[in-house]
Amino acid sequence: MTTTTLAPPTEIIRLSGISWQTYETLHAELSINRRLRLTYNRGNLEIMAPSPEHELYKEVMGRFVETLAEELKVKIYPLGSTTFKHPQLSGAEPDKCFYIQNIKAVQGKKRLNHGKDPGPDLVVEIDITSASTDRFQVYADLGVSEIWRYDGKSFTINQLQDKEYVVREYSLFFPNLPLSEITQFLQQAETMDYLELVSAFRNWIKSQISLG
Repeated sequence: MTTTTLAPPTEIIRLSGISWQTYETLHAELSINRRLRLTYNRGNLEIMAPSPEHELYKEVMGRFVETLAEELKVKIYPLGSTTFKHPQLSGAEPDKCFYIQNIKAVQGKKRLNHGKDPGPDLVVEIDITSASTDRFQVYADLGVSEIWRYDGKSFTINQLQDKEYVVREYSLFFPNLPLSEITQFLQQAETMDYLELVSAFRNWIKSQISLG
């Protein structure tokens, strides 16, 4: 199977009526090109080639999670864009993901046992070029407790309740911090030096801790 025709000019292609086996086959074939990202949800398949803008915000958001964990002394286990699957039903590759409460269940594993190992506790999603509606349903299937979403304008914390995600003001994993203020830092990502931005965010965290 060739892969050269699967990266459309718009960077996104959506297909419906796709079987689980076809998704598995495509995922295996396209694994040589990790720039392509696949999301499968109940017969619907999205293939996306992330833009530089998307990748920038993904890295910044991931670094923000790590900085929060450092300053608040919260243990995390990052698994990046690992593929997660709910066999025969759905599958996705987060922009970034972290285990926090379920670290012991996956730490040190070379391969995850889909359908048995828990999904990540925290997922980062950048929705610059595509909507995360299908991915949210996939993450609900996996039991992901919290999704941090940025759409290029605003940042939201989405928490799983009764198999659906609802927007909340505070994080389950970094409580008592007004994380909605992350938006102002993300809006500087394209103009401010990366390390200076991280340093500014770290100083903000320290200021919030001192207030508490």
